[in-house]
Amino acid sequence: MKAKDTVFYKKSTLNAGGKIVSLASPVVMGILNITPDSFFDGGQYTTFENYLARAEKMLEEGATILDIGGYSSRPGAVDIAPDEEQARVVPAIKAIKQAFPDCLISIDTFRAQVAEAAVNAGADIINDISGGELDAAMFETAGRLRVPYILMHMRGNPQTMNQLTQYEDIIQELVHYFEQKTAALYALGLTNIILDPGFGFAKTIDQNFEVLRRLDDLKIMGLPILAGLSRKSMTYKTLNIPASEALAGTIALNTIALMHGANILRVHDVKEAVQTIKLIKKSVTL
Repeated sequence: MKAKDTVFYKKSTLNAGGKIVSLASPVVMGILNITPDSFFDGGQYTTFENYLARAEKMLEEGATILDIGGYSSRPGAVDIAPDEEQARVVPAIKAIKQAFPDCLISIDTFRAQVAEAAVNAGADIINDISGGELDAAMFETAGRLRVPYILMHMRGNPQTMNQLTQYEDIIQELVHYFEQKTAALYALGLTNIILDPGFGFAKTIDQNFEVLRRLDDLKIMGLPILAGLSRKSMTYKTLNIPASEALAGTIALNTIALMHGANILRVHDVKEAVQTIKLIKKSVTL
């Protein structure tokens, strides 16, 4: 029997910022990079006017969460100091929270110092691409702050991950990784956990597609699943197009992710993701 044919309990709500967010129907997380060098939109939202306008547009289009990051995690990205990362994201979080007090904000960082400063500035969720591997203080910090934690699978760091793609069975690796990490988080009293398989992180293009095909298998963990497929290389390299032309491919992959159990779509293009969810809900039972 396939995992998708088996009924597993899946946590369908998220307590973020004192608000109960239902994940019974998939939701959209809008990407807002306060960086000069992110792979798709680097440099576009580094000023107050630009990132505030971008936040407003994504919220109007239906984003449930805004994911704010100040460190580019694209392969080979320049490593910046924690203080520089913090200086990028904290003013943006404060400004967006002041302008849109009801919006939910996640901080995209693997550094405990940045995560804590961001939460103190108004962020509601920690989105850690390293699963606590790149900062030993991250799990303790997330547990102490009692905010939802997005646990992603990655090997190495953005500078080395492309050389760490050897797996015997990538799904078994993911399940084992998530079992170990969630046990450590539960021991710290943190139960609001979201799983992210880490598309594009320490995985080849073929491995990314295998994870997508077998995303249902992660339901065994009983936790919400985030799919971050937006305009990534598995789309544009497969189609031999630039990332700027990868919207249609992203929609196709997001559709597959929804069919295989994704609860959150992390995207650059919010309107199209919201539309995709509406159409899928009309067509099938998620």
